[in-house]
Amino acid sequence: MSKSGHRAINYSASPLLASKTPVWRSKFVVALLALAFAGLGARAAYVQVFGNEFFQRQGEVRFARTLELPANRGRVLDRNGLILASSVVAQSIWAIPEDVDKSEPKLKDLAKLLEMPLSALRKKLANEDKTFVWIKRQVDEPIAKEIAALGIKGIYQRREYKRQYPEGEAAAHVVGFTNVEDRGQEGVELAFNSQLAGKAGSRRVIKDRLGRVIEDVRDVIPPVDGPDLQLSIDSKVQFFAYEKLREAVKENKAKAGSVIVLDAQTGEVLALANFPSYNPNKRVNLSGEQLRNRVLTDSFEPGSTMKPFIAALALEKGLVRPTTQIQTAPGRVTIGGSTISDAHPHEVLTVNEIIQKSSNVGTVKMAMQMHPREMWETYAQAGFGQKPQVPFPGAVSGRLRPYKTWRPIEQATMSYGYGLSASLFQLAQAYTIFARNGELIPVSMLKTEGPATGVRVFSEKNAVAVRKMLELATGPGGTAPKAQTMGYSVGGKTGTAHKQEGKGYAANKYRSWFVGIAPIEQPRIVVAVMIDEPSNGVYFGGLVAAPVFSETVQQTLRILGVQPDMNVKPQIVTEVVEESF
Repeated sequence: MSKSGHRAINYSASPLLASKTPVWRSKFVVALLALAFAGLGARAAYVQVFGNEFFQRQGEVRFARTLELPANRGRVLDRNGLILASSVVAQSIWAIPEDVDKSEPKLKDLAKLLEMPLSALRKKLANEDKTFVWIKRQVDEPIAKEIAALGIKGIYQRREYKRQYPEGEAAAHVVGFTNVEDRGQEGVELAFNSQLAGKAGSRRVIKDRLGRVIEDVRDVIPPVDGPDLQLSIDSKVQFFAYEKLREAVKENKAKAGSVIVLDAQTGEVLALANFPSYNPNKRVNLSGEQLRNRVLTDSFEPGSTMKPFIAALALEKGLVRPTTQIQTAPGRVTIGGSTISDAHPHEVLTVNEIIQKSSNVGTVKMAMQMHPREMWETYAQAGFGQKPQVPFPGAVSGRLRPYKTWRPIEQATMSYGYGLSASLFQLAQAYTIFARNGELIPVSMLKTEGPATGVRVFSEKNAVAVRKMLELATGPGGTAPKAQTMGYSVGGKTGTAHKQEGKGYAANKYRSWFVGIAPIEQPRIVVAVMIDEPSNGVYFGGLVAAPVFSETVQQTLRILGVQPDMNVKPQIVTEVVEESF
């Protein structure tokens, strides 16, 4: 014991401490430490100098992100500046599945807000990718706020844009729609997608594992919004034409219908509608029947609407005059062993009366005085057999076979619209020849300024003469008195044709249409109407399609501010009118 009372310890008495440590062992330990530091230094040099690019790249892959800054898609406007399509802010809901507590009771509330079954929500959260999954795209702003208020861990939102279509189904086939990625899928949205889309911007950032932005690593590239697109469509004319078409399809128990209104001065499309249609704001379970833009995509044998072109060509060639008489009795003619008949036999008819009463026999007798090449050239000049020059998806060219392959009977049937095919769009454009005194004018879906420059097909004198014939066709004794319009003079031609089925024609299935011009002295518009498979007892174009023409013309001319050119309401013939096919 020491004086202080503590027990002294003799370390030298310990065998372990008393033993002498070998010198090599201490040197070995020091060498290992030196080697370790050298290894760390080499690794640091490799990471910081030699392999710097690789590790920088790996770091960026894990934490750096390029965020796309979406551009605001340009608006689609009608000719008067009214909105047909615009973008509004919408939040898209996404999640980091591994961070979401699957037993969280608020998931039930989330599913309810998103209008989806809880089982579907859980299935999304069970996604193989544990770091990202879309829950629902483009949620309305009020719903997004309620979702944010739930405060569910692992559920996040991203700002996007959602397209809205104020005119709904009335303008659906014109405007079309976009998908959730804001890319055009139908109509103008597809045809002018690159122009409307603008250019997305970008932002390079560092994110943590929760997707939160820590810092920017370069300057933000701002998005460039898409410019607005102004169409030639007049939304008032469009809505009215669609409503009258829908009523006619339902009244006649038809399969479908189409209507197009052209400005005969500028070539602008004022309205283009189809029924059945769809609501571009709620695209659920859409069918091909709803999506088809029949005005442009459906072709059919145009029937009697081709007769005015034969009359004009006969006048142009000097073969006839409007008052030239042609014997049509006994109401039929045989060519190459085949017989062509009129719906009702007539005797001697003038060229004016042949168009007025839609005589097949009279038309054929004029056509057979011509060379097939002359007919083919006239049809081709009128745009038949050629794809319309409009930047619109799905436009068809129709069918016009080379004249060298025509047999005499085929030349005869083509004179009254059988053996070739065209779309309603092509028919409407072709009738601008008679509205514009012999010139075929280009058609535009975009608003233009000033009258269009056309290509001459017939002389002004002969085009005006045929226009007078078309006026007779809508008057007493004609095939379409129901096309007459209060206060405005009109002219046009009916068409009724059996529908093709397989290699022949269906016995009781028809397409009925009417193409006309108004006012007749100074034409402003061309309107074409087609009703597909009317099945309510009547099917002639003069009874089914002409009334739609009449109502559309009256409303359109009033909207355009065209002064009435008739003081007295015309006498409308109400009895059933027969017409040749």
